Amino acid sequence: MEKLILFFLLVPMCIWSQSNFEKAEKFYHAKKYDEAKVLFESNLKSKPSDLKTIEYLGEIEAHHKSWVKAAEYFKKLKELKPTEADYFYKYGGALAMRAMEINKLKAFGLIDDMKASFEKAIVLNPKHIPARWALIELYLQLPGILGGSESKAISYSNELAALSTVDGYMSKGRIDEYFKRYAAAEKNYIKANEIGKSKITFQKLYNLYLNKLKDPKKAQELKRKFEA
Repeated sequence: MEKLILFFLLVPMCIWSQSNFEKAEKFYHAKKYDEAKVLFESNLKSKPSDLKTIEYLGEIEAHHKSWVKAAEYFKKLKELKPTEADYFYKYGGALAMRAMEINKLKAFGLIDDMKASFEKAIVLNPKHIPARWALIELYLQLPGILGGSESKAISYSNELAALSTVDGYMSKGRIDEYFKRYAAAEKNYIKANEIGKSKITFQKLYNLYLNKLKDPKKAQELKRKFEA
């Protein structure tokens, strides 16, 4: 009898928890992040190790650019499930965004953790494209004395090319653009756009024409073709 009573007490709680989570998801997908956050936090109290709830909360903090809190949620995720590549990638990404907001001295203290997180994501998922992009950007932005390296950026660009032809050309274009080799960047972005034909490949080439090569005629011609 006691077990039966306990069953009837627990069932409504489980239904409420599920309903609570589903409502939070709907708010999240509707970009009503504050409403979603309240419900997800409530759900987390009853299910403190629920991966999806923690991930949503991390994403909400990221949307609000609260990078410290986002990193805390993503760190918890990778500790709860250390076999999931995306959790390491998201943790490294939150640290990278945090590093952009603070002074350089403090930012340098995050570098090793960032790098290790992106590298771990690739170990767990050898086809992880975003982690390679993150490492390319990291090696471009870092001063040489702290490990910045064009050759390492190129190495990850070559790995991208083996996984995705478009990402290979895009990353080579990014490296060339960073070092102000605009003619070479143009060639790579053109190849990427010819293959990808996407808004992203178009935008990269368009911005290069408009902002770096200062060639509005080429930019407008590219835009005309893309819109057609």
